[in-house]
Amino acid sequence: MNFSGDHTRAEKLLLEASRIFNSTLEYEELIERVLRLIITAAGSEAALVFRVDHERTDMKVRFMNSSDFEMKQFYLEVGSGVVGWVTKYREPVIIEDAGSDPRVDHEIGALGGIKINSMISLPLIGKGQMIGVIEAINKIEGKFDSADMDVLIGLANQIAVAIDNAHLYRMVRREALQKDLLLQIVQQLSSSLQLDEVLRLIIESLGKAVEFDAGGVFLIDSKSGDIESLDTHGYSETSEKKMHIKVGQGLVGTVAKSGETVIVPDVSVDDRYVNARDETKSELVVPIILENRPIGAINLESNKPAAFDKEQAALVSAFASQAAVSVERARMHERMISANKLEEQLHIAREIQRTFLPRRNPSLPGYEMCGTNIPSFEVGGDYYDFINIVESQTGIAIGDVSGKGIPASLIMASFRASLIAEIRNNYSIRTICRKVNNLLCESVKPGNFVTAVYGVLDSKNHVFTFSNCGHTLPILLRANREVEYLREGGPLLGVTPGAEYEERPVYINKDDLIFFYTDGISEVFDSDEKELGLDRLTDILRENREKPAPDILDAVYRAVAKFAAPDHVYDDLTMILVKRTS
Repeated sequence: MNFSGDHTRAEKLLLEASRIFNSTLEYEELIERVLRLIITAAGSEAALVFRVDHERTDMKVRFMNSSDFEMKQFYLEVGSGVVGWVTKYREPVIIEDAGSDPRVDHEIGALGGIKINSMISLPLIGKGQMIGVIEAINKIEGKFDSADMDVLIGLANQIAVAIDNAHLYRMVRREALQKDLLLQIVQQLSSSLQLDEVLRLIIESLGKAVEFDAGGVFLIDSKSGDIESLDTHGYSETSEKKMHIKVGQGLVGTVAKSGETVIVPDVSVDDRYVNARDETKSELVVPIILENRPIGAINLESNKPAAFDKEQAALVSAFASQAAVSVERARMHERMISANKLEEQLHIAREIQRTFLPRRNPSLPGYEMCGTNIPSFEVGGDYYDFINIVESQTGIAIGDVSGKGIPASLIMASFRASLIAEIRNNYSIRTICRKVNNLLCESVKPGNFVTAVYGVLDSKNHVFTFSNCGHTLPILLRANREVEYLREGGPLLGVTPGAEYEERPVYINKDDLIFFYTDGISEVFDSDEKELGLDRLTDILRENREKPAPDILDAVYRAVAKFAAPDHVYDDLTMILVKRTS
């Protein structure tokens, strides 16, 4: 009879668990319901849940006392207590006398307002992986026994699945929110040149995705070397006076000097922290980088310890990329206003374009790689870049923005910022192109667009994987003089929301070369109005293929200049050459 009763009770609990877990995907709400279910199932005074998070340097546990059913959060050292023991050994355990067991961390009881006498602790296993621990603390009537263990083991499988699903849902929703926020920033950058307005939006938008109690955008004053607060939130007037520091001082000054993100779980043990708020417990500082040099930082502070993780740091870094564009553009705009001359406007727009071009060609074993941009008199929107991703993986990008002048250069700046931000978050080339396209569709006006080719060269395995987004066809000239044109990809960027892109890998043999270019190279006309075209361009490459890469680009330029009619109006001429030498 007892066994039958226990069996009926277990079945009822499993049914109740199924109902509870299917009723919500909200993570915090689910954890609260899990804690209540554990207390009910085990007849315990309290319960605890811990989910393994490999991004954290501590253990974040959630605790509930049956006296008030209020969920609390504690932060423990990794591996401490019975939670740490079960996480390590993946074995359930019943502890009848907590006072004599050295594994018990009585700090948990103190934080939860109870004295720990006994407990039952079980691992949560999902898809063969250790994902967390559940605990029932202090049996109210009698002692924990095998029947309690059986009931909790039955529930543990459902709990593991529910927590995994809720966590996945939270991540997907957070990613969608982050994408929407980035779109807002890009839209604002495209419509405003007022620095204060743009930076205020960045701080406000960050608050929707990252929880913080105080924050600000800080820039280096190039003349004084001081760091000035540009836009802040959550600081008192007295606190802001403490923020005028030199580069290298404090956490903000350290990041502004090094260009490296800093996550501080506990500011009280970091001697770099400048106490501008007594309430601050943890801090995140992300550099604002332009042309590979830090020009400032975004600083976020929280009243909670260990409030920031690597995922949040990556999101803030994406915002910082947009901030760098806005800062540079706004400063240039101020100079344009003061100059009030068309020549000055063209110069500034050219500077915007120049700052986003590589300063030097990359040096890769077994390869020659170089690029060049020869500007026309009128500012265009050509762009090329070499992006160091990881060891032996180099991103190669070339793009051409529709139109001329300052609008084209600003669209190019937004395109580059979006591309760099997506490269940091994704390895799939087709995904990067799709997301950049959606960002541009939201931010540019109808009629504007970008053509581009983006690919990654694996110089170790000699594979180039690319996607062509409506751009002029790169020429792959094989060592045996055969030619392939790199067509695969998708439509123009910024025109068709939701467009899909394909990617294609090609193997690079010794002495093969790939030539990338914008239409200023191929769409040149002679005195008879004949176009240079793809065939003539390919012949020029064949004739000069034995030369070093820089000399090949020079030969192409001289051939184009010789072919063009005397009155031809040049567009920007942008070229990249990749040649495998060994």
